[in-house]
Amino acid sequence: MYRYDEHDQQLIRERTAQFRDQVERRISGALTEDEFKPLRLMNGLYLQLHAYMLRIAVPYGVMSSAQMRQLAMIADKYDRGYGHFTTRQNIQFNWPQLKDVPAILDDLGAVEMHAIQTSGNCIRNTTTDFFAGVAADEVGDPRPVAEAIRQWSTFHPEFTFLPRKFKIAIAGSRADRAATKLHDIGLIMVRNAAGALGCEVSAGGGQGRTPMIGKVVRDFVALPDLLPYLEAILRTYNLYGRRDNKYKARIKILVHELGLEKFREDVDAEFARIDASQVNLPAAEWARIADFFTPPAYAALDDQDFAALAAQVDDPAFGRWLTVNVDKHQRPGYAAAVASLKPIGGVPGDATSVQMRLMADLADDYSFGELRVSHAQNIGFPDVPQHRLPDLWRALRAAGLGEANHGLASDIICCPGLDYCALATARSIPIAQEISKAFADPARQAKIGALPIKISGCINACGHHHVGAIGVLGLEKNGVENYQITLGGQADGPGAVGDVAGAGLAAEEVPGAIERVVDRYLAIRQDGETFIETYRRVGRDAFKEVIYAAA
Repeated sequence: MYRYDEHDQQLIRERTAQFRDQVERRISGALTEDEFKPLRLMNGLYLQLHAYMLRIAVPYGVMSSAQMRQLAMIADKYDRGYGHFTTRQNIQFNWPQLKDVPAILDDLGAVEMHAIQTSGNCIRNTTTDFFAGVAADEVGDPRPVAEAIRQWSTFHPEFTFLPRKFKIAIAGSRADRAATKLHDIGLIMVRNAAGALGCEVSAGGGQGRTPMIGKVVRDFVALPDLLPYLEAILRTYNLYGRRDNKYKARIKILVHELGLEKFREDVDAEFARIDASQVNLPAAEWARIADFFTPPAYAALDDQDFAALAAQVDDPAFGRWLTVNVDKHQRPGYAAAVASLKPIGGVPGDATSVQMRLMADLADDYSFGELRVSHAQNIGFPDVPQHRLPDLWRALRAAGLGEANHGLASDIICCPGLDYCALATARSIPIAQEISKAFADPARQAKIGALPIKISGCINACGHHHVGAIGVLGLEKNGVENYQITLGGQADGPGAVGDVAGAGLAAEEVPGAIERVVDRYLAIRQDGETFIETYRRVGRDAFKEVIYAAA
């Protein structure tokens, strides 16, 4: 993983010192809350319903065991003993005291972490496949590119005050496990006819009030041209993006209103004006960054027979975990494993300080000291020797992290909702917990197969409900929480925005409605279809009637 150099460290120290002074002035009353707000947001500090919330950056989801231990320490010392992992591969602390935030930032800086650009109208944390660099199907490793984007975008003088927040994602393969088509800019690594490595570039994706799928602006941009081309897109957006209406300020609105061809024409014109030598990293710097992502010292191992491996453990739960939570690896004898932060009935994405320390220890013991945060709010171990998977599973299971549900019905993405967020219009966590309980039976989950369920507590869509195979949106209607169901959304591959099923439901009606949708799917699917495949074949009306059958 990338290690911060003296420039990174100096930047963090200076920013923390600046913010310490700003916090002292806020506490003394020298700054009003209105004056303090833009300053705190530039440091990842939000004011939520009941307390401040600090969002900490985990660039492209890669984290060392030392960093995870430091987060556990911060959770105990400054918060309530837990943290919440988010869909941008970051972590949030929900209960810090304002007076403690500069000290937290100092403690983060000690392990090369910070909260810079986790908020505000700037370029946010670039996300990627949480098994980047080890996924068996990837064309190229997205991590060095994501790091180059981090360096280029941090405190970029032109892009600190954009019309709205701006999100970039990069995937290493067409499987697109980074949901690139739902981002302001989406990058998929590809090779051209000559075998050169580059990216397909999309723009204009996003969720919120007006969900849209990103459109391909260029089929191929070579890596040496990538940063200048991204700069051209950002300049075009910064110039023409609306600032008079925040609901129409995202780049997706600009692409839609200009039309793809006009937008592409304007970007190409800006790209032609840019002096690439002033924007792109020199070849030596690209090589320096890439060196930080060289593979670890893998042992020479043989691939295991997973059926035989499962038979070694006298517990069918391990066999399920092996099938569901373990992914193929590029190296023989190794696997990528998922620790689930979605226990049945738990709060999706939450991890206690005890669990954080355990995962740090397990990373040292099993995965070269490295962890990955997924945009689905789980934690990954990227480099596990296959023959050691039983021991890893036992340790995770004992800590409540071994649920075999990666990608299944109880692996629910969920925003904090009205339990924490000042923008929320409904609770989301209790809905997720009840749905999780409804699908607790492992055999039933296995029969259902892949089923991304995603829940948001307001139209801002932080829970990605628009792209859930089943999505739930919490709204307020006449002073009562009301939940809208969407069907057919898809975050990977070409991406798709789900269809609204109809009128909203009361909170207590939601789990039953989703169970009936799943039962209908099981009754009508053909030849092992996934839920999405069945939905594409039969359409919304085949499910709509069962949603309201008992309403």
